[in-house]
Parts: sequence; C-alpha cells; structure tokens
Amino acid sequence: MKLHELRSPAGARKESRRIGRGTGSGRGKTSGRGQKGQLARSEGFRLGFEGGQMPLAQRLPKLGGFKNRFKRRFAVINLTKLNHFSDGTEVTEELLWESGLARQGEDVKILGTGKLGRKLTVQAHAFSETARAAIEAKGGTVVLLEPVEAAKAPAPVASAEEPAPAAEPEAEETETPEE
Repeated sequence: MKLHELRSPAGARKESRRIGRGTGSGRGKTSGRGQKGQLARSEGFRLGFEGGQMPLAQRLPKLGGFKNRFKRRFAVINLTKLNHFSDGTEVTEELLWESGLARQGEDVKILGTGKLGRKLTVQAHAFSETARAAIEAKGGTVVLLEPVEAAKAPAPVASAEEPAPAAEPEAEETETPEE
C-alpha cells in the first residue's frame, strides 16, 4: 500500500451541503433561511442578545463580594428545645447529638428564643446573652466549650532545649620536619 492509495473509512468524511445553488438543489434561492426577517439577514444578532429582554450579563451584579473563610458555623438550639431534658440534667454536646438537636462534629450555640422551664447545666460553644441570663435565672449553669476545630488541631510544641552552638572547625596542625 502506498500513500496515494490511503482512503478514509466509509462515512468518515461527509460532504457539506452546498446551499444557494439553484432551485433544483432544494437549498436554492433563500438557502434554507426562509422569507425575510432577522434570521434571513446576513448579520443576524450579536452574541448574548435575548430579543430585547435584559441580557444575563447585565442582570447579574457586577461586584461579587467574598465568602469569609474563617466564619464559625453553629448548630443553633433555642431554649424551648432544652425543655426536652429533665430537671437537673447536665446537657453536653454528646447528649445534644444523641437527641438529634445537633449534628455530630458541629459547634453548638444556644439562643434565647422561648422559655426555659428547668434547671440545667448546659455545655455549648457559644451562648447568646438572653440564653445565658435565662439559664442562670432558673438556677442552672453555663459551661463554655472550646471550638471543635481548635480541639482537633494539635497544640504547638515549645522546645525546652536551646539549639546547640555550631562546632568550630579545628585548625590543621602542620608537622615540622625533625632534623
């Protein structure tokens, strides 16, 4: 086989339809564009044109803002939800996870919406002022926990040892020939 004998497989190269070559071709005269109107003209319409409707590029806001990477997200629990627990209970984050009030691994924040009818010891990562006041008004106590992310991160190790001073190179001694 020689280079001039190479052929593409059947159906690999489809010839493009020739338009505007007479009425007998089936694509003559208007070349498949129909009669008059914007679609029949050569210019058509510009990219992004939506028929007079305000285009998407103009509808969207021009300044994007930003997302705070350091924002703390809390599982929010209102005081009324704490009435599920019996009087004198120590409400820990594990107890809140088990009861379905918060997802495991989330920081918990107690808000002051509603009324608290029990004396509770509540452990959470954050409290609103009204929630703290309501819990303490019923004779309960508030325990602040450290954030989950801070608990997972290893504490930096302070080295007690000072680095050893660098050793000084010793001067080479030259031998004197004995006579």
